[in-house]
Amino acid sequence: MSKQLTLGEGFEKYAKTTRRGQFLNEMDSIIPWAELCELIAPVYPVAGNGRPPRELEMMLRIYFLQQWFNLSDPAAEDMLYDSVAMQRFVGLDLGESPAPDETTICRFRHLLERNDLGEALFQYVLDYLEAQGIKVGKGTIVDASIISAPASTKNKDGKRDPDMHQAKKGNQWFFGMKAHIGVDSRTKLIHAVAATAANVHDATCLPDLLHGEETKVWGDAAYQGQGEVIKDCAPDAQDMTHRRTRRQGEVDEVERGKNTTKSRVRAKVEHPFLVIKQIFGFSRTRYRGLEKNAHRLFVTCALTNLYLMRRRLLRMA
Repeated sequence: MSKQLTLGEGFEKYAKTTRRGQFLNEMDSIIPWAELCELIAPVYPVAGNGRPPRELEMMLRIYFLQQWFNLSDPAAEDMLYDSVAMQRFVGLDLGESPAPDETTICRFRHLLERNDLGEALFQYVLDYLEAQGIKVGKGTIVDASIISAPASTKNKDGKRDPDMHQAKKGNQWFFGMKAHIGVDSRTKLIHAVAATAANVHDATCLPDLLHGEETKVWGDAAYQGQGEVIKDCAPDAQDMTHRRTRRQGEVDEVERGKNTTKSRVRAKVEHPFLVIKQIFGFSRTRYRGLEKNAHRLFVTCALTNLYLMRRRLLRMA
């Protein structure tokens, strides 16, 4: 995609590449834009009667900006006018044309959701990374994390989101959904994703998080007692999930020591969740309904994989 200079660009006496600009330059270099656009092109509107559509790659770049910086549709439009780094990233020259408005951005998002392209993008990124020599191995770490949803009833329906539910973690209640992921124990790549309401037990999605070729499966105590499920899904896998260490008020120090050893591997699953929830800001749902948020989760996990592997990909470039 050709980049055009914005008005005044190249004439600054003092200029500095910001961390945002550096991040966008890195992601621009490693993402296979042409191939991802090919996935969307069959359902993207073509020029004809009425208003001509904006360039597909530009809209995909804006959509990814929304995921990276946790932007609503109106906020994405505003940021395209405020940020020179974002203008450069999407190839926008405000001297030639305005930024896509929030309605255009919203329609593109709905197009992806309507055609279930989130999962397709996630799978393509996995295949792309494998083609670059970054493969999913035979160890899987499974985990789930709650993503909060607004509990307010101050909306048109006067109700909370019916797809979201309450769940208790420790002594605190949460309302929202759960993100379930299967992560490669060596590379930290997310290779499997599932989304449920928050009240669904972690172990329910275990079969969906295993690829079947595992030799070891790690998980916290929520997956205890799932040995038969693991054996059915991955016949060669060893159950490395945590065990409860307290029985009748007594602490089993041997089992506690085993859990500590397992945690050295299992803790790697927290890195992808850190990227998803803290760096990309997906700690709270933005849309109403599980389906839309599940779509966002698949896309966010695809971008998380690229983010985690960005330095390795840059060395290959």
